[in-house]
Amino acid sequence: MSSEVKIIERKEISRGAVMLFGFPDVGLVGVIAASHLISELNISEVAYMDSKLLPPLIVLHKGLPHSPIRVFGNHDILLAVSETAISADTIYPIMHALIDWGRNKNVKTMISMSGIPVQDRQEIEKLKVFAAASSPEMLKTVQDKGVQVLKEGYMVGPQAIMMQYCANTGIPAIALLAQCFFNYPDPEAAAELLKELANIVGVKVDISKLLEKGEEIRLRARDVMRRTQQEMSKMKKTQEYDIPMYVS
Repeated sequence: MSSEVKIIERKEISRGAVMLFGFPDVGLVGVIAASHLISELNISEVAYMDSKLLPPLIVLHKGLPHSPIRVFGNHDILLAVSETAISADTIYPIMHALIDWGRNKNVKTMISMSGIPVQDRQEIEKLKVFAAASSPEMLKTVQDKGVQVLKEGYMVGPQAIMMQYCANTGIPAIALLAQCFFNYPDPEAAAELLKELANIVGVKVDISKLLEKGEEIRLRARDVMRRTQQEMSKMKKTQEYDIPMYVS
């Protein structure tokens, strides 16, 4: 783990859990899904990140200070979530530190919850969720569950770093990507992603409240979405619209 980043544990951490990631990205899909999981599963904070790489801010909840990057958990899952946009300059050490920490806890799988932007999003009634994986074995796992594989394309941002680092270090990892708006909070996409998450690892939650509070969530998430857009532009996030060309 990078000496620039420390993960401070508040409670005893379960070993052998599934580790989920919900970081600001297109449509804030991962952040919205993570927030709903925390609420519905009633899971508490088990660790937090301390680093000078983070912006000089704290997050206040019920009047008490918290790190903007925290890990929530129970016996079955560990959920790393960020309540602030991560800068392009610091995203590598931050993601690597979280993955190294999870590896030390013997997590059995790492799953990134995110979105994939579609230009005609407002016209799509049934959103699709795609998957990519760190190895052929993990890819077969998601295919056996009936999840559509993202066969060609680009990944940019936290999930791209997670997938590459896990592939290089032999950690089983999956990226779940729900079709979503590029620069607009998308609770409906988060709901579809949570359905697929339940299908893959059995983490089931009631998504009815998420859909009912869609407009409230969009309003609350506007500022985070704006700051996230600024960082996404630095990471050339719009490249996810492109189709890669291969030269053999």
